[in-house]
Order: sequence, then structure tokens, then C-alpha cells
Amino acid sequence: QVQLVESGGGLVQAGDPLRLSCTASGLAVSSRAVGWFRQAPGKEREFVGSISRSVGNAVYSDSVKGRFTISRDNAKNTVYLQMNSLKPEDTAVYYCARTRWGVGIGTPSPDEYDYWGQGTQVTVSS
Repeated sequence: QVQLVESGGGLVQAGDPLRLSCTASGLAVSSRAVGWFRQAPGKEREFVGSISRSVGNAVYSDSVKGRFTISRDNAKNTVYLQMNSLKPEDTAVYYCARTRWGVGIGTPSPDEYDYWGQGTQVTVSS
């Protein structure tokens, strides 16, 4: 059974760091690019960034560039989202997802991802 499970969310204060994990079972995170998305109440799901399947190159949306870092540990079959200098506007449910076959890094459309985790809530207080 293919499954992605996010963890590490919580309530933090503005300026704090937080690291999210996305652990896969039934698939290898190294086999495709993996993306992170977030969705705030009343808003559409937003692309945060993604990491390539090979050398681990990552791309980010302008709203998080310079503050967030995506990495992977293939041995643990896990992709991480390190979030620094968090802001209240980063409050959302965060999801990880695997790209469809042939889709490259940096694809922002949720339709190009086939497997999704259940999400983890991140709340940043001011």
C-alpha cells in the first residue's frame, strides 16, 4: 500500500523554526520528485517547493524562498521541509506529494502529483 505520512506540525511563535517530515511506504521517495504544498482556510492549495529525485536539487515559491529548505534522506525514505523565520501567514495545513511519472521538479499544479499525505497543521502565532 502506497502511503505518505507527514509529521512535525504544531503551534509555534513567529520567528521560530519547525521541521516537517514526509515518510513514504510502498514507494521510494528517490524515484520521483516530491513536492510540498500548503492550504490555508478558504484558500487554494499552494505550491511551496519540491526536490528532484536524483541529486536533490530543490526549488521554492517566492513566498518561502530563503526561509524554507527541502531535503531528503533516501535511507529513511523521508523528505523534510525545514521552515525557518516562520510568519503568521505561513499558517496552513502542509502536504507532501509525489509527482506523476515524467513530471519534473518545480511543477506547481497539484494535478501533476499522484500520491498525497494526509497533511499536518502548522500554526504560527504573532
